[in-house]
Amino acid sequence: MSSHPRMTRTLAFVMGSLLLVGCATSNASTQVSSAPTAAPTAPQTTVATPSPTPTTPKPDPVTLTTSAAEGEVVAVDHRFTVTAAGGTVESVALTSNDKRPEKQQVAGKLAEDKLSWTAGTLLEPGDTYTATITAANKAGDLVTQTRTFTTQALTLKQQVYVNPIPGTGSTVGVAMPVVVTFDTPVVDKASFEKNMTVTSTPAQKGSWRWLSSTQARWRPEVYWQAGTKVDINIDVNGVSAGNGLYGQESRTASFTIGRAAQISVNLTTHQLTQTVSGAVTKTIPITGGKPGFETRSGTKVIMERLESVDMDAATTGVGQDSPEYYNLKDVKYAMRVTNSGEFFHAAPWSVGSQGKANVSHACVGMTTANAQWLMANSIVGDPAVYTGSGRSMTLDNGWGDWNLSFAEYAKGSALK
Repeated sequence: MSSHPRMTRTLAFVMGSLLLVGCATSNASTQVSSAPTAAPTAPQTTVATPSPTPTTPKPDPVTLTTSAAEGEVVAVDHRFTVTAAGGTVESVALTSNDKRPEKQQVAGKLAEDKLSWTAGTLLEPGDTYTATITAANKAGDLVTQTRTFTTQALTLKQQVYVNPIPGTGSTVGVAMPVVVTFDTPVVDKASFEKNMTVTSTPAQKGSWRWLSSTQARWRPEVYWQAGTKVDINIDVNGVSAGNGLYGQESRTASFTIGRAAQISVNLTTHQLTQTVSGAVTKTIPITGGKPGFETRSGTKVIMERLESVDMDAATTGVGQDSPEYYNLKDVKYAMRVTNSGEFFHAAPWSVGSQGKANVSHACVGMTTANAQWLMANSIVGDPAVYTGSGRSMTLDNGWGDWNLSFAEYAKGSALK
């Protein structure tokens, strides 16, 4: 610095002068000590450059994929799904604008690994659906997204209705088949059958068989066990029936199997025997169908029980100008066993032939008292096994399901 040399020279001069004075006067002793103090050094400021702080990478966001895109129009047989990548699905609320309260929320199932969610049912036609989806990335950060989409609208002609199932809510006999009929032909029978289930307690093996495009039936391999509980679920709502048709509504039903009763009809001896659990309860003299109107042999099932019914031969193809024509009013205690018109019923006009000869037009007749007893001790679903005629019962003439072996019956499934 420029001021320091001048200071040094001045201090040196003064010191020299003092020394000369000291030499001249020897008895004055003054000690000047010390060199001049160095000028203070300006303080140093060290600026420490901080070490780079490690930064945590920002977690990738979770990616959601939905089976229906925003604004998309989907078919009613669409099953909505959500999948996650880079995270998990936490919850899904799928709602619709359907006017029916029970259709406004669609339940679903979250996979155990939480990577997907699947709706529990198919969709309703012409509705708008909104899915509110909450998901989390791998760091646990939550995000909520929505998807809104609609389903195609359908006319009633584009929908297949499931008719009521016989026996629903009642106790039925051991031969009762599950009978499901549709108001419109089903082309894609396999799709429908995959959604048609019969479960029983105790469990019993059985199979579906399609008799036509509008009717499917299910029977166990052998007669139901007495006391069995049977549950039926025809879960075809929204399921494709083929040709642009879809199931309109699902339908459930249940029935209980009663005691193990059977009616045996011998058309040769003209006798009817009822058994319960193998024990004979009653034997009744009867008359069956005469030549040209033979009663069918085979296994039939009681389809309905009527306190009385009018019987017009014209419904069986007999013209009013035929000598075989009849029109009977108020026939008592009639139980139907075929679509073609065979019944058990009271026939007071043929008492003289009962137990002796076949004189009817295919029905099995008996006294009024015996017909009343038989009806009181029989239920829909009881089997009736006929023998002794050369005319055979067919599968589709009533509930003729037991006239095929189970192996042959099961070949009628759309899934085999």
